[in-house]
Amino acid sequence: MNKSKVGTTLGGLSILSVIVSIIFFYTVRGPNSDIYFGITIFSVLSIIGIILAVMSLWMSKGRISKLLIGLVGLIANLAVLAFAFLLLLAMGIGEA
Repeated sequence: MNKSKVGTTLGGLSILSVIVSIIFFYTVRGPNSDIYFGITIFSVLSIIGIILAVMSLWMSKGRISKLLIGLVGLIANLAVLAFAFLLLLAMGIGEA
């Protein structure tokens, strides 16, 4: 299999983890939701997406269009991880 095609697929899967996180956020919300479960799901999906994005960047060296997919996936997953951290921080402040 071609390394460039594998890199593109991994980048797409990285972006897919961000989309799944957004869908999870909008389906499991409200006053009765378990916020710590949501933080765990966001963190796990984000870490998996970051690993996939880094592998995508490593696999598609030299192709700027292929690098862009991995870079978008990496930045989006870092944003989801920052969101999960801020949510965890707000829950810690709220319980103090």
